[in-house]
Amino acid sequence: MRESPSPFLRAALLLCSLLALAACQPQPATSDTAPEARQSRLGPPQPARRPVDAVHVLRDRLLARDGLGFARVAVPPPLFARLERGWRDGHTRWPLDELPLDSRIPRMLAALQAPGSETALMATFRQQFANADRDIDEAIGTLAVFGGEFVETDPGYSADEREHIAQAIVAASDWARRSPLADPARARPFFDALAAAARRTGIAAGRGEAGYAALGMAQTLNRLSPFFATLLDQLRRQYGLDLDATLHSVRATLLQQTGDRARLRVRYQLAGQPVDAVVPVVRIDGHWYLADYVARAEAGLTTPHTTESGVAR
Repeated sequence: MRESPSPFLRAALLLCSLLALAACQPQPATSDTAPEARQSRLGPPQPARRPVDAVHVLRDRLLARDGLGFARVAVPPPLFARLERGWRDGHTRWPLDELPLDSRIPRMLAALQAPGSETALMATFRQQFANADRDIDEAIGTLAVFGGEFVETDPGYSADEREHIAQAIVAASDWARRSPLADPARARPFFDALAAAARRTGIAAGRGEAGYAALGMAQTLNRLSPFFATLLDQLRRQYGLDLDATLHSVRATLLQQTGDRARLRVRYQLAGQPVDAVVPVVRIDGHWYLADYVARAEAGLTTPHTTESGVAR
């Protein structure tokens, strides 16, 4: 695979992995609704009162494109407050840490914000990927292998999560091989939309981790949410990957509950393929949360945060 694979290929794998971690049940929503309208209609985040609601509340925030609300209902309030402090100190980037390749996000935003980035990206695309279906299929295969190895070797993922994400990666890879990723007519509006959305974030290009820390957790997530909303919308419009439809397809049922711990069975359709996973949840102070999210958020506060350059903060 080339050293710098196509940005939309990497983004697609990233988002599918996130979706696998936050799978949840359906809720009425439309892909064309503005993020602000969705958040207003949905109201403030509400904690999960039943085990299955631990995925329901996350589902609602994903559909609302509400990154900050997602973070608020994903962990208990005292932990959320510690994460906010840790974010400003540079010790954590949770919930962005839930994304594989999360350290590349600042670099990706800076590249998209650069003057004339749309033209430069299209020039690179035409040179390396335009109508190169075989090369792209090879790149997809390599990305899938890399994603699988990343999850298998990262100690932050549980056995249930590894099995879950492995299924999602297979489905995402199959979608990518069927999609017109080599079509320049689709790449141009994709890059145009993402570049415009990156500039609208107001996150200073090139500041990277320093920009995150200066803005703080709340402002950064609020500014990134419309960017990821644009990315989701463009994946649907240009390449047929409708992650809202996937969210609507999910069914979560209670498998087992023992005191403050429970296991859910989560089933859904990703790009036309079934995914069947087991998700552990935990009750803390009367509310339910994804156990693995809470554990990783806690661990992130005690483990040095590593930037893309490999420097621990």
